[in-house]
Amino acid sequence: MKRDLPTLALYAQVKDHISRKIQDGTWPPGHRLPSEHELVAQFGMARMTVNRALRELVEQGRIVRVAGVGSFVAENKPQSTLLQIANIASEIRQRGHDYRCEMLAVERIAASPDVAAWLDLRAGDSVFHSACLHLENDTPVQLEERYVNPQVVPDYLEQDFTAMPPSEYLVRNVPFDQIEHVVDAVLPNAEQAERLAMEVTDPCLLLTRRTWTRNTPVTWVRCLHPASRYSLGSRFKADGNPSFG
Repeated sequence: MKRDLPTLALYAQVKDHISRKIQDGTWPPGHRLPSEHELVAQFGMARMTVNRALRELVEQGRIVRVAGVGSFVAENKPQSTLLQIANIASEIRQRGHDYRCEMLAVERIAASPDVAAWLDLRAGDSVFHSACLHLENDTPVQLEERYVNPQVVPDYLEQDFTAMPPSEYLVRNVPFDQIEHVVDAVLPNAEQAERLAMEVTDPCLLLTRRTWTRNTPVTWVRCLHPASRYSLGSRFKADGNPSFG
């Protein structure tokens, strides 16, 4: 049985619209938002409803309001890069190096019990699976395996991930409001070591990440690359506040 996403309250629809624009970069830091009057006209909602959406975005640090002037996208707060969803393609290109994404699998499969548990589905439910190898100057630097909730991202399998890697596509098109990161030092198995052109005795850094939208899991991904000596985990909301439990 298909599980529909919960219908958003009216004020939350405005918040979701603004958050998408901020998250995908359409509205960068310092960008002036439409006025309350313009938002009221655009959404056909009461001014109090729009005001509540803007007020909550201010409380979350996503926008700032200047009396008599308007509302603006807040400047990015300094964060550890671990607690962000890094764009590996951009990072590599910013170093002046060549980036390439080699897709290994893009398919629809039946969710195994562990995948189902991570994505809040039932074992055997349909789930999207992709695997890819990220290369820097033709050297493998990260092996990514990802499972995606089809109810949230129904067009996932139709994308050209050689042009835009899976992580970048999801960040641009699916607004997330919670993130969970867990990082472990592990040893690769034989297949992983071969993909990464390394020895099975060399340690790797395994980043396991989940994202949610409206309390619905979007994706569960495992990224493997050399090498780390620490492990940590936390779950963060879009406002930067930790959420445990």
